[in-house]
Amino acid sequence: MRKTRLALVSLLSMLATALVALPVAAQPSSSAELINELNGKLLYVAIPITILVEVILLYTVVKFRNTGNPLPTRENRRLEITWTIATAIILLFVGVASYGVLADVTHVSGQSAADQEMQQAQEDPVVVHAEAYQWGWEMSYPEQGNFTTGTNIVVPKDRPVEIQVTSRDVVHAFHVPEMGLKQDAMPGQVNTISTVPYETGTYQGYCAEYCGVAHSQMYFTVDVVPQDEYDQWVSEQQSGDGGDGGNGGDNSSSEGQ
Repeated sequence: MRKTRLALVSLLSMLATALVALPVAAQPSSSAELINELNGKLLYVAIPITILVEVILLYTVVKFRNTGNPLPTRENRRLEITWTIATAIILLFVGVASYGVLADVTHVSGQSAADQEMQQAQEDPVVVHAEAYQWGWEMSYPEQGNFTTGTNIVVPKDRPVEIQVTSRDVVHAFHVPEMGLKQDAMPGQVNTISTVPYETGTYQGYCAEYCGVAHSQMYFTVDVVPQDEYDQWVSEQQSGDGGDGGNGGDNSSSEGQ
């Protein structure tokens, strides 16, 4: 009975791991796509290791279940060297794959190196300056007349976007989970995170670094719209007809205080 329970638990754990590897729906941005592709690659390594460990565990439980006085395993240097080298190879693979994604998403300038089609696009990347403070955000567009939009970011679909993240006081963090965007906001330092939005819609963002008593109020939104709608919105902001969008910084500032 006990062996049956152990086998059932092991089987369920392997099935749960395999379910995680099922294909996911279309991604809302290139950064989310890169991260999920990385997760898929790591699963190709994790699943065989999980199965191997479960098999060894089951073998050990069954073989030694009636051993009253177990003896310690003898030293096996060949085995130790083998699994040390295997672990080093796995960690090297994980490190190289992870660094490639990190470099693509958080490069300093230019378009995403992983998205060759977008690299060849005629449009220049949309640059957004995201400045955090206790306890709010001030978003601005330095290459579009430097107008500010408070806690709201508007970007066009299928066009490279660069978000320059910084802070005016303490350490904060820019985080939009659904789009796969996360970057530290450091005082006196600008960290750039890049993406290409694939799906229109409104995405919730927030500060992911505890920064004081009103940390939980540091929300912002990212609106992904068609290119023509974005162009119209930029024209309205530049002409001063943006409505609440141009005054968002003042509203968030008063809430933070």
